[in-house]
Amino acid sequence: MKLRIALMLVLAMGFAGAAEAAGEIVIKFSHVVAPDTPKGQAAERFRQLAEKLTKGRVKVEVYPNSQLYKDREEIEALQSGAVQMLAPSLAKFGPMGAREFELFDLPYLFPDQEVLHRVMDGDVGKRLFAKLDAKGVTGLAYWDNGFKQMSSNRPMHRVADFSGLKMRIQSSKVLSAQMKALGANPQVMAFSEVYTALQQGVVDGTENPVSNFYTQKMNEVQKHMTMSNHGYLGYAVIVNKKFWEGLPSDVRSELTEAMKEATSFERDIAQKDNDDALARVIAARTTTVYRLTPEERAEWQRVLLPLQKEFAPVIGADLISSVNAVAAQYEKEKTAKPAKKI
Repeated sequence: MKLRIALMLVLAMGFAGAAEAAGEIVIKFSHVVAPDTPKGQAAERFRQLAEKLTKGRVKVEVYPNSQLYKDREEIEALQSGAVQMLAPSLAKFGPMGAREFELFDLPYLFPDQEVLHRVMDGDVGKRLFAKLDAKGVTGLAYWDNGFKQMSSNRPMHRVADFSGLKMRIQSSKVLSAQMKALGANPQVMAFSEVYTALQQGVVDGTENPVSNFYTQKMNEVQKHMTMSNHGYLGYAVIVNKKFWEGLPSDVRSELTEAMKEATSFERDIAQKDNDDALARVIAARTTTVYRLTPEERAEWQRVLLPLQKEFAPVIGADLISSVNAVAAQYEKEKTAKPAKKI
């Protein structure tokens, strides 16, 4: 892996020299999902906006589907300068030493998207991005994928249904504890390897927003999906700090505006893509889709909510409290809205 990154760095330096001679700044934007996912579409939108707003001074090269790096390699590639921009899932920052980002892995922490976006765009989001500075990384934006659903070849209605299942997860202490609390065996695996692992029975199931589940064709190898909304999968768009700070200030300002517009676009399409993907999964009739009853959801929550207290010393009790405070404030605002006059 290190040899590959070193080779890519040499190539990147060569490309950078050529681009500089031509008066063009090249941004290599690598990600691990399909072009037609919300992240894939937003990366393409950012490319278009960046090239338009900078009047061609910046060229963005988008590499989807792990064409350059698998998800376990890409952050090291960014830090080395082999690529300039990524949009890794938020679970990737814990293993690199920013354990506070595992806040987003906690099950049943975010009641809905409104609370989630208030947290991301507010003080908590800024505090988390500040943790990346020492890693040579600058955070630009938070992108949605969606709330996660469980899938396997076994129906998963009650907690007991998870007993003994080998469930693929991203590398995250919280996600590992989540699966163990349910009685499953967590298996860390790169996203690009999941379909084959499911097909061959190396793992029994996984958790994903429906858009990932469908675009990766997991419905072909998973007989059951439970609409649990138990957790969240989102991304942080990040850039190599040295590269970013070395850009001309006007270019950096134009790219910031391009990212702001791309983020708004991405969030708008994320839920629609998940809704459309769910309709396609149901229509394909290869996967039985099940919605938890209130009683079943309450059982899942009884098992999983204690993880908030368990991981508070690592993630930060203040961060968890801040999320709960945002949720409480939003609920208060909804309750306080005056009734419509008839």
